[in-house]
Amino acid sequence: MKPNDHPRCRALSRRRPWLRRGGNRFGGSAGAFTLVEIMIAFTIFSILVAAIYSTWTLILRSKQVGNEAAARIQRQRIAVRTLEDSLTCVQSFQASLAYYSFVVQNGDQPMLSFVARVPAIFPRNGRFGDFNLRRLTFTLESGPDSERDLVLRQNPILMDMDSDEQSAPLVLARDVSVFTVECWNTNTLDWVNEWTDTNSIPSILRVGLVFGGSTDSYGKGSVLAITRVITTPSMMLPSGLQTPKVSNVKK
Repeated sequence: MKPNDHPRCRALSRRRPWLRRGGNRFGGSAGAFTLVEIMIAFTIFSILVAAIYSTWTLILRSKQVGNEAAARIQRQRIAVRTLEDSLTCVQSFQASLAYYSFVVQNGDQPMLSFVARVPAIFPRNGRFGDFNLRRLTFTLESGPDSERDLVLRQNPILMDMDSDEQSAPLVLARDVSVFTVECWNTNTLDWVNEWTDTNSIPSILRVGLVFGGSTDSYGKGSVLAITRVITTPSMMLPSGLQTPKVSNVKK
């Protein structure tokens, strides 16, 4: 009689069926995964990898959006600060109106142009060296992505603007939908959109900027409106003070 034919062995095999497969109840060497189990495990692994990748992509995208928003806000702050610094340093002389004219233009092509003795921390100071008395021209122009940008061009007084400054101006802020400049008229005690008084410079200006407005994937964009009332601490120097008087001396 074979050992496995013993009645007690057959009864034990019926109670413990894994003994008939030659393995053990804890996953012996004879146990193997079926194709269905492998496919289920592979599917679960793929879902986990896809979830991890989606989460990581979302984190990177959120970081990129945050960096872009921070850079945009910083650029907007620099644009407003540049306008304030330049207007508080404006200079003008009645005897040289051809060089010191104060120009305000609103509408579809807004422009603000004047002469100022800019501070040491003014943008692009290193390009002009010791020529800190410069004409500053702020304009709103079309950008590379069909948006409108606030740009600044500079040239030293009594010198023409070079080709590099003309073709590649300093971009102060991108996606600017509105740029307005209003001057306080002391005669009418009201704000005016243009300055025609060539014998003086406005004592108070109100500058308005609207950032954003370009359509996004949802058909609308965020908008930030900023208004600054800036006082010019200087006044136009009269011709009598600029030109020295020659006294008649009798011989």
